[in-house]
Amino acid sequence: MKQLRLQGMYQAYNAQLELPMNQQLQGHDLIAYLVQSEEQNRSNEKTAYYLKLAKLRLPVTIEQIDCSPGRNLTKQQLAVLTSSDYINQGQNILITGATGCGKSHLACALGHHACLMGFKTTYLNMNRLIEKVTLSKLDGSYIKLLNHLERQTLIILDDFGLAPMAQEIRLTLLQLLEDRYGKKSVIVTSQLPVAKWHEYLNDPTLADAILDRLTANAHRVELKGESLRRRNK
Repeated sequence: MKQLRLQGMYQAYNAQLELPMNQQLQGHDLIAYLVQSEEQNRSNEKTAYYLKLAKLRLPVTIEQIDCSPGRNLTKQQLAVLTSSDYINQGQNILITGATGCGKSHLACALGHHACLMGFKTTYLNMNRLIEKVTLSKLDGSYIKLLNHLERQTLIILDDFGLAPMAQEIRLTLLQLLEDRYGKKSVIVTSQLPVAKWHEYLNDPTLADAILDRLTANAHRVELKGESLRRRNK
């Protein structure tokens, strides 16, 4: 089992051997137990690998999300967002709200949940995306970057709208959304209300194209309430 790298089976079989003879599983029951253990082990390893690649900013789980009228987030809304339907249908999630209200907190929890469900996920602060695009243009790896992002089932773009956006970043954002439209999902967090995104993009033609792909059939969450940072002090 070790030579075949069946680590789950190996650990489960060792556990069985440590039990008294009258408590050890036999025949078909033992085979079923070993196979289930191997399947669970591979699932756990895959999840750990996806979480490592996602590089989520915050180690948050769905169970840690506070649903309350004061935050303008209900358990029913969260249940919709934690189903795989929005990812399977290539829909987006737009999370807005004031500084510290928990936008990144919610986005990272959704990213963590997506990894648990077996979806490749990538977290990018908008400043980091700008850095990656700028460097890839300089070293000739821009197409490689676009192809890498296109392969991700879920992309989280955090802190959208904090800094002015250059033309090359607007064009990259449009290409990213075009590659994913109706097929793969994006989660965007922003302090700016969605109604102000067109003005922020500062290019009517590109803004129309970007927002058409970003907001069509998107789930919108407008978080409210006091800052989580002040609450945790």
